[in-house]
Amino acid sequence: MIAVRSAHHPDSLRGEGLDLAVLDEAAYMQPRVWHEIVRPMLTTTQGSALFLSTPLGKNWFYDLFRIGMDSAEDEFAAFHFSTASNPLIATDELESIRRRTTEPIWRVEYLAHFSDESGTVFRGIRQAVQPLRQNTPSAGHSYIAGIDWGRSHDFTAIAIIDATERRLVALDRFNEIGWGLQRGRLRALAQRWGTQVIWAESNSIGAPNIEALQAEGLPVRGFATTAKSKSPLIESLALALERRQLSLLDDPVLLGELASYALERLPGGGYRYSAPPGMHDDTVIALALAWHGVMNSGARFDFA
Repeated sequence: MIAVRSAHHPDSLRGEGLDLAVLDEAAYMQPRVWHEIVRPMLTTTQGSALFLSTPLGKNWFYDLFRIGMDSAEDEFAAFHFSTASNPLIATDELESIRRRTTEPIWRVEYLAHFSDESGTVFRGIRQAVQPLRQNTPSAGHSYIAGIDWGRSHDFTAIAIIDATERRLVALDRFNEIGWGLQRGRLRALAQRWGTQVIWAESNSIGAPNIEALQAEGLPVRGFATTAKSKSPLIESLALALERRQLSLLDDPVLLGELASYALERLPGGGYRYSAPPGMHDDTVIALALAWHGVMNSGARFDFA
């Protein structure tokens, strides 16, 4: 008999002895699945086990892999295969992925390397800081803004990037003021820098604010932040910082939010990007939206 079962509820796996157990994506299972449930089921039959997984930090799966790499251990054997080892995947496909993928995700998902930085999103933050601050726009340069809305607990954040030199030139962050004043503050900052496009989060209260700003003649475009759209938004910014394609202001709030921003691998195989519990990511989202505008400045968009 061959049975396929989910390990999301480990105790449901309990039962008769096994001849062979295959644990797929083992690193994402609770350690007790192997130690307390599956291994005892192999005892009476002296059965075998095969562990397959993308790495997830250095957890219990990593510990077993290290045992398998030890030539003095005759009970376990370890094997390593990168995505390139698959003969069905074209080389040009991998090259295309590599150009658009951040280093942490590339190393874990495609090279199958164990990493202590599995939750790190933004790398090269301090190296991206440019100490000089510019107070006025430069003639002939294009400026793109991003805004993440907030009111009470959360903050509204506005980021403006010089798209010509790819530098963050202005950052504003505030809360506990009305929507009219927030729009006025955005309007003043956008006019000061001669901003060509403003990318604003359109979720929830964002939509009526965008409509009000558009009625005033501001070049605002909406971005709906969803589980599907957020990943490429954040990954594009992470790639820009990692490859030093964008310079940052030496702003302690922004640098702190970037440093603490986390990546969580979900059981279903996807990712979730977010600030740690109790912390904010307003400046991160505003910067990501502005960078999205820079990267799409040559494209045609419809207003949300």
